[in-house]
Amino acid sequence: MPPRPRRNRPTGQRELNEAAQLADQLQSVGYTKRDIARIINRDASLVSQFYTKNKGAAFVPALRQVLAAVQTGGITDLTDLASIASRHITRRTTTSGATARVRSKAVLITPTGSGTGRVGAQAIASGSSRLRPLIAEAVRHGLRLAFTVRLAKTGYVHPSGSRTDSPGIRRDVIQRTDHTEERSYGSSQTGGHDAASFAQRVDAAGGDVTAAVHQWLVETGRIRPDAHIIHLEIRTWRPR
Repeated sequence: MPPRPRRNRPTGQRELNEAAQLADQLQSVGYTKRDIARIINRDASLVSQFYTKNKGAAFVPALRQVLAAVQTGGITDLTDLASIASRHITRRTTTSGATARVRSKAVLITPTGSGTGRVGAQAIASGSSRLRPLIAEAVRHGLRLAFTVRLAKTGYVHPSGSRTDSPGIRRDVIQRTDHTEERSYGSSQTGGHDAASFAQRVDAAGGDVTAAVHQWLVETGRIRPDAHIIHLEIRTWRPR
């Protein structure tokens, strides 16, 4: 028997707006939606809304210039492309012609250099992008940072309390009833990690903060390569 035709079958795909078309062209030469978001200095969710909510008209001039720079000028560096885009992005206007108000950025780091960002399983699955602004601010202020990870106990190479894992680990281990364990790496006492160096790791991992942390933990022999991070926290402070 032939399959019964589905009801409400769409008659055709909605034509993409120009912002989505330009984003498609950039993706065809190797850039991701997250890269495009960095180029226009916006959240990656906005790039997705080029396709789902018909947004992005205000970024069309910038995206045209970026695409031309890539295809004609041979410019590929994200920082250079972001600089080109910034010259062609203007604030949108309201129906009355006034400049639209935009939300100001949340304060990520206090004047003393203290800042904290946490992500769980859902954010980790998408690359923990919400932690990137915190890391960028830490770099801008020349701060140090530390991180806490949570994963299954079996994912760690060293047992709880091992000083081979991290100095002071006896104070920085939290064991949970679901057979996972939190361990902290870096503190003001041990010096922590240089934010700029850590940011380079994140860039090398394609902007995925969790992947950068995972790579460091594997490289330094602290977790197994197949271990899965289910919680991540980044803390910053100003070195003395």
